[in-house]
Amino acid sequence: MNPLTEKQIRASFLNASKREAAQATLPDLDTLDWEHLDYIGWHDRKAPLSAYVVLELDGEPTGVLLRAADAKAGRARTKGVCAWCEDVVVTDDVSLYVARRGGASGRNGNTIGTLICTEFGCSRNVRRKPTFTEAGNDPAVRELIVDRRIAGLRERAARFVAEVGSTR
Repeated sequence: MNPLTEKQIRASFLNASKREAAQATLPDLDTLDWEHLDYIGWHDRKAPLSAYVVLELDGEPTGVLLRAADAKAGRARTKGVCAWCEDVVVTDDVSLYVARRGGASGRNGNTIGTLICTEFGCSRNVRRKPTFTEAGNDPAVRELIVDRRIAGLRERAARFVAEVGSTR
């Protein structure tokens, strides 16, 4: 992922008002390992049920404001498989996040939800070394599996963000 500035992030949100975007508490952008991220996701320290995701969609930073569907998200973990990284090893840190759709549809209360790793660790999960059962001993197969995981994560996350912005 290309490094982003605070201004780019705040301007990227499809489903947040200017006020919501301006009030968002951003992560420390200087500490992010941009080269190994497929998206950035974080929780708002000031609003525990609010979270944000920003990724590149058609070459442009595109963000969505998420709401944790459960007040216990981030504390009580739910076992499940993240819809974005589909990691079958880390299954005890998944939460349901809901995003208001962009535009008039969102203002009318329409939302879309999905299960995502609670702490947004998908980029790390897809880059983990494949198990012997997944890839055997062949380094080329291991590399191919990781490349496919990364491509799948990017495609599924982008599809969700595009759906948030769709005007249906």
